[in-house]
Amino acid sequence: MVSDTGTGRGTDPGTGTGRRPGHGAWRHVEHAMGTVFSFDIRDPRTPAVEAALREAVRWLHHVDEVYSTYRPESIICRLSRGEIGLDECSPEVREVLNLCKRAVRHTGGWFSHLAGGVLDPSGLVKGWSVERASRILREAGAHNTCVNGGGDLQLGGEAAPGAPWRIGIADPLRPGEFCTVVTGRDLAIATSGETERGAHILNPHHGTPADGPASITVVGARLTMTDAYATAAFAMGEAARDWLESLHGYEGFAVTRDGGSWRTSGFPGETPPGARVDVSRHCGHRRAAHPTSCRPPLRSPSVFRARLPLEVMPTRGHPAPPDRIRRRRPPRRPAPSWPPPAPARCRRRGP
Repeated sequence: MVSDTGTGRGTDPGTGTGRRPGHGAWRHVEHAMGTVFSFDIRDPRTPAVEAALREAVRWLHHVDEVYSTYRPESIICRLSRGEIGLDECSPEVREVLNLCKRAVRHTGGWFSHLAGGVLDPSGLVKGWSVERASRILREAGAHNTCVNGGGDLQLGGEAAPGAPWRIGIADPLRPGEFCTVVTGRDLAIATSGETERGAHILNPHHGTPADGPASITVVGARLTMTDAYATAAFAMGEAARDWLESLHGYEGFAVTRDGGSWRTSGFPGETPPGARVDVSRHCGHRRAAHPTSCRPPLRSPSVFRARLPLEVMPTRGHPAPPDRIRRRRPPRRPAPSWPPPAPARCRRRGP
């Protein structure tokens, strides 16, 4: 697929391709782990940051080689088949598996890296790899960045001086439209659902496909656990709302299968007016019936959408320039004239 930064696995970060003239921001797109990773850097381009970007790209391919469940020769596949023991694995692999066990404990078993009886840490590995790629850039001096791994994002700093990042979350029921916009600085955003990959999330307690909402988005500070919690929250289904509300430092937003939505009390996002948001959880009343009207979408101007790489449009989340996402106004109707014109008279033809 063609993008604004090249084709194939991505362009060389040192070539200058993808820079936005006059804004000090530059992008790079990389294919790894069967998905698309994008780097949006809003800091000046320096040799140190370019070297860090190359290191971050190498890191993503290293993670793919070690943790892919689609590569028979990967360490994770060999470990799952019993060809090697955990003591023969690197400290990095043991760290990932310990993080998975921690996620299992914190979610009451709703996150599992052993669902279906097969070792599969991919529900945590992608967020973990994106978080580390973001840290590599930050340590090199790039403090204002957005690293997007297939729609799961680690945001650093600001989109522009004094302007926070604005991230459009794609509506799973209306392709190409936004259901909410997350605003903030130094955030991690992860979304789980079945729109793009089908029923790939299992209920770890029953081994069957999870009966979750249309999509659920979790916001935290670091993407490793945010990504794992989004997977667990989707598997929980209706119980996810109370569980997310009880977590410290995490917020959630979900689009239900009937077109409604709900959010936790501190979710840092915008919702269009008239949206079917259930707030009964916070007002102490029973859940009220939603109106049958459709949720008005949040749209972004076409000038912004045209700048996004084709590989990641639409993705579950992507950065938007500040003040670029705004609701469309209805067209103005001409003011009626007064007095109104006299009605035209029909004339009969012929005798």
